[in-house]
Amino acid sequence: MSEGAEATPSETSSWEQADLLSLVAANPSRRDTPVAPVDPPLPAPETVLSEAVSLEAASAGSVTTLLIIDTETTGLQPGRDQCIEVGAVLFSVPDRSVLSQVSFLMPAEQNPAQGVNGIAPALTQRPQPWKSALACFEAMVEAADLLVAHNAAFDRQWFGQGPLPALTKPWLCSMEDVRWPADRHLRANPSVRDLALAYEVPVWAAHRALTDCIYLAQVFERCEQLEALLSEGLEPRRLYRARLSYEERHKAREAGFRWNEPVSGAWSRRLSEREVNRLDFPVVPVEESLERRIA
Repeated sequence: MSEGAEATPSETSSWEQADLLSLVAANPSRRDTPVAPVDPPLPAPETVLSEAVSLEAASAGSVTTLLIIDTETTGLQPGRDQCIEVGAVLFSVPDRSVLSQVSFLMPAEQNPAQGVNGIAPALTQRPQPWKSALACFEAMVEAADLLVAHNAAFDRQWFGQGPLPALTKPWLCSMEDVRWPADRHLRANPSVRDLALAYEVPVWAAHRALTDCIYLAQVFERCEQLEALLSEGLEPRRLYRARLSYEERHKAREAGFRWNEPVSGAWSRRLSEREVNRLDFPVVPVEESLERRIA
């Protein structure tokens, strides 16, 4: 995902985030009339859990088995497009080892994304026991404490669509929720390829579901701090927007905030309380009603 086009500073005042709720509620499109910067009201006392994981369903101490999941699809929109490949690796955290793995294609008449994932529609229609593989996948889900995906917000939306079952186990995003060690010199939201290379995992292919799962599994095998990373990744998070001048916007970018995504007209990121306290610039929690609307 790109951070989108950046705003330009006002001629009459320094650049700052606008009142996001009024921007979205009044008109989902871009407004022609400038809106004065206004702080949103403070959130309710209850902590809003990240969409990536529910702490009621999983805690770091109870997570011993991960199911690493990746999907390949014909497009970006569930309902209009379809998932055509699922890959999964069942991984033991204390043993730092793969327990089981599965990959299967599901029949498709067309694949507009063939140029990206290299999966020809004719290939998906070749005889193969994909229904048996799907049953194996469901058994692996049952054996897992936690579902892990790189960009989990994308992968999780395909389950409950077509032949894929709805998944009720908690999710963790290895791109958004895990804060990888600084000595690996990774950007805040690394790609699977960059993450693999940072842990000296050979990268031999891309854009097939099981391949990306194997990369993550091999990263986890080499990660001495895995339990600690999972523990911090499972902390409750909510969405914050940065309060920075236009000239200081690089601080938000370097801290992993994204411009215009998911909040229009703002640098935003989901953060735990611990992460908020580590920042060297001010942030404001996004109002809960808006956070739910854009989740």
